Amino acid sequence: MKKGDIFEGIVRKIEFPNKGIVEIEGQKIVVKNSLPGQKIQGVVTKKRNGKCEGRLLKVLEHSEKEKPGEACVHSGLCGGCLYQGLPYEEQLKIKEEQVKELLAQVTEPGTYDFEEIEGSPISRGYRNKMEFSFGDETKGGPLALGMHKRGSFYDIVTTPECQIVHRDFCRILEATREFFEEMGTPFYRKLQHVGYLRHLLVRRAVKTGEILAVLVTTTQTDCFGGAEGEKRALESWKERILQLPLEGKTAGILHTCNDSLADVVQSDRTEILYGSDYFYEELLGLRFKISPFSFFQTNSLGAEVLYEKVRSYIGDTKDKVVFDLYSGTGTIAQILAPVAKQVVGVEIVEEAVEAARENARLNGLDNCQFLAGDVLKVVDELKEKPDLIVLDPPRDGIHPKALGKIIDFGVERMVYVSCKPTSLTRDLVVLQERGYRVEKVCCVDMFPATGNCEVVALLTRWGGEEENTEE
Repeated sequence: MKKGDIFEGIVRKIEFPNKGIVEIEGQKIVVKNSLPGQKIQGVVTKKRNGKCEGRLLKVLEHSEKEKPGEACVHSGLCGGCLYQGLPYEEQLKIKEEQVKELLAQVTEPGTYDFEEIEGSPISRGYRNKMEFSFGDETKGGPLALGMHKRGSFYDIVTTPECQIVHRDFCRILEATREFFEEMGTPFYRKLQHVGYLRHLLVRRAVKTGEILAVLVTTTQTDCFGGAEGEKRALESWKERILQLPLEGKTAGILHTCNDSLADVVQSDRTEILYGSDYFYEELLGLRFKISPFSFFQTNSLGAEVLYEKVRSYIGDTKDKVVFDLYSGTGTIAQILAPVAKQVVGVEIVEEAVEAARENARLNGLDNCQFLAGDVLKVVDELKEKPDLIVLDPPRDGIHPKALGKIIDFGVERMVYVSCKPTSLTRDLVVLQERGYRVEKVCCVDMFPATGNCEVVALLTRWGGEEENTEE
């Protein structure tokens, strides 16, 4: 096989997160976004050092386990979901097997309890947040609002039938797209840095049904004839959203300005057009105030499963000090706080720390302390010594120097919550070398239809490092 060759074959397996494996004449080819059992056609895109990569051209035959008729109508075009059309039970089996294989590379299978994967309570309409992008599907085509086209940085696919969000998301999306298409409002072009429309952010609480709709634009108001014209347009858009027959309740409609050159959803300035700039969600009997850009698990019902697992792994916290490192908006800290002596959360995002403090007050918890800063630096300043530690780092895992400092606390138990299993396996190598062993592992699927999965690992200190030092 050489670059440019067309091939056909059966996908034997899929490695984390989306690497389908095809074998042609003894050559292993990695083809992203293909599923086990599919017969596919692909083209070789890269061959180097004996490794071969290909691009999926078409699915010639579906696998026996697929149900393509149940897949989202946007499946294959939208880059958001990998497992559309695959029964949820099969998705769970694949994810569990992928994590087992990854852990087997750095641990000894059979020396710890690998628990059965926990699925999301609902596998459709589970997301409480979506960031939709404005653009066009084809150059010069009509205004699109939705997700990036698979494999494309520029093309956008309008997704009014998205299956992983509540129907209210789709109603707001379609109303917004139609409104600005009628007005002829230009979207922001990333290369030329011109245009107005950037993103539509929608958040909807599963428990309370409260909704925030946020229009993210540049400050380029020429298309409206200036600021006054923009103000009238935003007022009309707001009224269009308020007239929608939504099942939930609109808590706030906002306009955010973002002139960053990067394709990120952020706020330079946010104006409230209607209601407030926050809403409330409930988890495990606690209430959380959520703002447009604050971090919160995107699957509220799945988060309850995840945090129950964390709580069971951390065990007895009575009269103990717990460190919640990379604490986000303090959800885990507040779930542990009622039965702990003290919980200290550390988070680098200041807005998230402020939200955590406010939520602790909201829930009447006075034994939570939240500190803003990089874990790498803040752990040096902490005077309290922890009895237990919960780690919930970002996707890239823990900075090596920070991990060393965390290990130096010498706690008996740590719970590591990972949203990227490959980062967990990398960090486990160091943790095991420094005297910790894996006791339990459980996958919790927070992202049905996608290739992502959360993993919770319980680590206990067994003193191996000290014994080696004495020798």
